[in-house]
Amino acid sequence: MLKRLRRFRKDKKGLAAVEFAMLLPVMLTLFFGVVELSLALTCRANVVNVASVAADLVAQESTMTTADMTNVFNAANAMLYPYDTSAAKITVSSVVYDTNSKSLTVGKIGWSCAKNATARSVGSNFTLPNGLMTANSSVVVAEITYNYTSPTTQFITGTKVMTNTFYTKPRRVASIAAPPSCS
Repeated sequence: MLKRLRRFRKDKKGLAAVEFAMLLPVMLTLFFGVVELSLALTCRANVVNVASVAADLVAQESTMTTADMTNVFNAANAMLYPYDTSAAKITVSSVVYDTNSKSLTVGKIGWSCAKNATARSVGSNFTLPNGLMTANSSVVVAEITYNYTSPTTQFITGTKVMTNTFYTKPRRVASIAAPPSCS
């Protein structure tokens, strides 16, 4: 009996298969977790880029037209591809200096356009970070909210809301004229 026990202890056949069977669930969990996390991080990077590009495209103009705003929103949708663009809420607004309050941190909405969202009300207050507003000028603000849902939903379950706001100054004029189709 003792001899058989020693022989069993020294036998290494099948040890690698047993170890692999024990590690396989952990390895698969790590693999699919990394894939799902990388998809979410890529989407987050796209959301950040959409906000900056939308604001930058508007800031390059002197006057915005309806076609210009359509092109900005189409560019934003193209940047979000292959993610579901109907889940993106994009708002582009012009915040102008308030000559009454003379505040450099709170401006008034001069105009606002939105896609899949509600545009901001003209004349409403908008708080800006310090250092953006100067007297008799304006700031272009692009806001995006994206409801991300993982394609596999194995580890990231439910909807994750990704938001970003980007501020930039108009390049050619103090304040960009409003598109006719926006408020």
